[in-house]
Amino acid sequence: MTSMPVAGLRPGSPTEPADLVVRNAKIFTGNPRRPAAGALTVTDGVIGVVGDDADVAAHIGPGTRVLDAHGRRVVPGLNDSHCHIIRGGLHYVLELRWDGVPSLATGLRMLREQAARTPQGQWVRVAGGWSTESVAEHRVPTPAELNAAAPDTPVVVTHLYQFAILNRAALRAVGIDRDSPDPPGAQIVRGHDGEPTGMLLAAPAAGILYATIGKAPMLDRSQQKASTRHFLRELNRFGLTSFIDAAGGFQNFPDDYHAVTELAADGELTMRIGYHLFPQTLGQEVEDIRRWTSMVRPGDGDEWLRFNGAGENLTWAAGDFENFAQPRPELGPYETEFEKAVRLLLENGWGFRLHATYDETIRRDLAVFDKLAAEGLFPGAGRWMFDHAETVSADSLDRTAALGGSIGVQHRLNYQGEAFLSRYGAAAAACAPPLGAMLERGLTVAAGTDATRVSTYNPWVALHWLVTGRTVGNVLLRSPANRVDRETALAMYTRAGAEVTGEQDVKGMLSPGFYGDLAILSDDYFTVEEADIPSIEAAVTIVGGRIVYATGEFEALAAPPPPVEPAWSPVAHYGGYQASARPSRSGIRQAQMLQEAAAESELHRKWRIDKGFVPDAEAVDGFSDPCFS
Repeated sequence: MTSMPVAGLRPGSPTEPADLVVRNAKIFTGNPRRPAAGALTVTDGVIGVVGDDADVAAHIGPGTRVLDAHGRRVVPGLNDSHCHIIRGGLHYVLELRWDGVPSLATGLRMLREQAARTPQGQWVRVAGGWSTESVAEHRVPTPAELNAAAPDTPVVVTHLYQFAILNRAALRAVGIDRDSPDPPGAQIVRGHDGEPTGMLLAAPAAGILYATIGKAPMLDRSQQKASTRHFLRELNRFGLTSFIDAAGGFQNFPDDYHAVTELAADGELTMRIGYHLFPQTLGQEVEDIRRWTSMVRPGDGDEWLRFNGAGENLTWAAGDFENFAQPRPELGPYETEFEKAVRLLLENGWGFRLHATYDETIRRDLAVFDKLAAEGLFPGAGRWMFDHAETVSADSLDRTAALGGSIGVQHRLNYQGEAFLSRYGAAAAACAPPLGAMLERGLTVAAGTDATRVSTYNPWVALHWLVTGRTVGNVLLRSPANRVDRETALAMYTRAGAEVTGEQDVKGMLSPGFYGDLAILSDDYFTVEEADIPSIEAAVTIVGGRIVYATGEFEALAAPPPPVEPAWSPVAHYGGYQASARPSRSGIRQAQMLQEAAAESELHRKWRIDKGFVPDAEAVDGFSDPCFS
């Protein structure tokens, strides 16, 4: 037995000994038929017995690893159903992550230190995982601050899909000067002298942000593989065991997929990956899809790396933008090519997912689907879904359900909720997205982060957003009808993700016959204060019965990671997500919450009266959801 023997659980000589036993745990299985347990076994990567210590004792042999969870909470491995990890992994070790950084002052200090150690020819890049709502100063750095922190090293800091700030060295590196024209859908901000200030605005298209980051130095092929390995371990740190990569711009197939395919071939993946293909070139999207349908089919691969379908764009013209600091984009005609793409996918049995921020876009897409449904093509053999859907209407949800679709939601408004609130008002923000209406219709609603260029990859920040409806700046947006309880949120992060890849019979629950993917948590997700949910991490993460991450008292159970290379990498010095003290431990924070609760109650009462949801100023009982009234 490869761990310390525990009283009453001694190795025997079972016919089929387990590879791993987890005991003395508070297991939430996710299985409605048996939601709780105290122990489980994993053999050949699959869960065998789920029960208590007595149930698993007979399966302990001389080679069984017995892991005492010390009474900690155990949950199914988390599954981010929409992220961009394949692309992000290629340069993870080159990024200075501001995820979790509490203040701009801290971020600028990190940037200044990193610039000093960055060799000539390399950049300092801050790309995603933070916003003005997540830092104490509630502002972005100025070009002058970047110039002072790094006078000679190129620095680019992106803020959501809204804008980027470059220092003078970065402007020189990308070739932007007073004679540079504004790219389509973007603006180069200039001073009174006509010189670029360093601010690049997405107005509203984010292409200028992608293009700018794309000009930074790249790692070579072997370094990209190592970088991806480190990124996957960083995700394991939070109990993530699976993700679905939604592809995206600057992610060419098959070239940019080499890191994960090589890790899979070498048996070095520490997460299960479902991936999508995204046409890259405007005007040739249908031809790309036609070529791909002869190369791969949904479901190709194995339990570690499998192809899932097309998207999240099928044609560039049909993609709306999520820059809530800008007005909703008015899309031109796109239906003809879009219909060709969808028809081609359906005829070949492919599933797909669609980036659709606004109901106006969703309605246009559904009109195409209705036309194809009349020909018998919907619902087809492949799974399909809308992603984001912040302003989706009740009618569009009904039509989506009728056509066999699903919904993917991400916590983008966690980072840009104030911009949405300012533009569209409190009533729209209260149901963005309308989670209650989605679930009431029986739709599969899978949760994710959309990391890494906007939101953080930390799933517990997203789970907090699902449960509380609050932004990272602690502003309450969503109404009670559009928040979910903790168990529902966890199901959206486990079972629902498995459903959209067709793996619901083997993934997403801790039940016999399911993959042995689970996380032993640092804190009990079901009992910690709401404010502390983002602070949860994994104490141990197990994928297929293999311990891929362990820390604290469990640290010796996992193989140590290799050193981060290059040695000057920001990740080598700061790591990834910047953890901080739990908010509940702050007396000031507790006082703030009391004040906010009182203010929220009074504001909500006045809002209900103003909107006519109560008959008079004294009636305050009950609640009605205004989203679809």
